[in-house]
Amino acid sequence: MSWTLLLALAALVFFNRYVFLEPMVPVRLPALLREALKYSAPCLLTAICGPIILLHDGAVRGMADNPYLYGAVAGVVIAARVRHMVLSVLLILGVFYLISWLL
Repeated sequence: MSWTLLLALAALVFFNRYVFLEPMVPVRLPALLREALKYSAPCLLTAICGPIILLHDGAVRGMADNPYLYGAVAGVVIAARVRHMVLSVLLILGVFYLISWLL
C-alpha cells in the first residue's frame, strides 16, 4: 500500500471521528441513526475477528480442533460475566492458551 493512500485513509478516518467527537461542531443526528451507531464497534470487531476465528489458509477451520472458536466463545462469556477490561483480557488469554495447549 502506498504512503499517500495510507495517509489519505488516516485523514479520512480522523475527520470522520472528529466530527462526532468535537462538541463545537453542530452535528445533529436522527435518533434512529444515533441508535444504529451504537452497534458499529461490535460490527467492526466481528468483521475483523470472524475470519481469524473461522478460516485458516483460505479454508474453513474444523470445529472440534479450533482453539480460536473455543477461545472466542470463552471470551464472550468471560467478558459478559467479569465486566472488567484488564481482568477479562488476562482471563481470556489464559483460557485461550490453555485451550491451545490442550488441542
